[in-house]
Amino acid sequence: MVTRHDLKIFDCPVEVTWCPGCGDFGILRALKMALANLGIAPHEALVVSGIGCGSKLPDYMTVNGFMTIHGRPLPVATGAKLANPELHVIAINGDGDSYGIGGNHFIQTARRNPNITHIVEDNQIYGLTKGQYSPTSAKGFVTSTSPGGAIEVPLNPLAMALAAGATFIARGFSGEPKHLADLIEQGIQHHGYALIDVLQPCVTLNRVNTYEWYRDRVYHIEDEQYDPADREAAWMKADEWGDRIPVGVLFKAEGHPAYEDEVASLDGGNPLSRVRDLVKAPRPEQYEKLRERYV
Repeated sequence: MVTRHDLKIFDCPVEVTWCPGCGDFGILRALKMALANLGIAPHEALVVSGIGCGSKLPDYMTVNGFMTIHGRPLPVATGAKLANPELHVIAINGDGDSYGIGGNHFIQTARRNPNITHIVEDNQIYGLTKGQYSPTSAKGFVTSTSPGGAIEVPLNPLAMALAAGATFIARGFSGEPKHLADLIEQGIQHHGYALIDVLQPCVTLNRVNTYEWYRDRVYHIEDEQYDPADREAAWMKADEWGDRIPVGVLFKAEGHPAYEDEVASLDGGNPLSRVRDLVKAPRPEQYEKLRERYV
């Protein structure tokens, strides 16, 4: 039986500098709730972030954290999971960081299927750099650097993940932290790559996709007769946008090996702990075992 933790164990004295009302607050709370509900202690999790407003999240909670350069959280998170498969590894970054500069890493991670959870703070704008349109901004979206409106069509991250082979695809809304926490829990428990795209208002620079705008449109997919194992149905739900926007688990495929399951050098457990055990008493035969295993 899982022993739930108190949310307070994740509290941090660092002052939060997000704008009041920012959707990142809901994501931060949801992540804390998910870890606490699963009984995961701060030292048992690693949060890898990129560059952007939301990528400051590891600074605002007590947990192992690693901030990478722009667009690179996923390969770093994958490397961390390979180095220590016992860690619960969570990558968190914005829509520009993940789907823009990190777009290729996004595709390759989906097809490799490492056992990590990927939370994307999708506010449809570049918030930290003052409001350029992002890969998920709607065509015609007006910003300070695109007064005539965005000329590109928006990227569909859910369809892209499905096409690339992701085994868990979900969408949440930061205005519903409890529902989002449940999605994150499911993503962490899933054996393989789990994408959770979070619709997250930017209260300062995106005056279109507000909390009210989303609340008028989002609906819980689990409230309808929907099977997340149905790949064809997932294609249709991934493409649904406008008056009705589905949130929940859109696709889930069980029984697929995670990337680290198929890495030969990881057969038998955590390589770091095996190296530690081998070198406790550095006798010649132990060095020979180490050489045979890794060279």
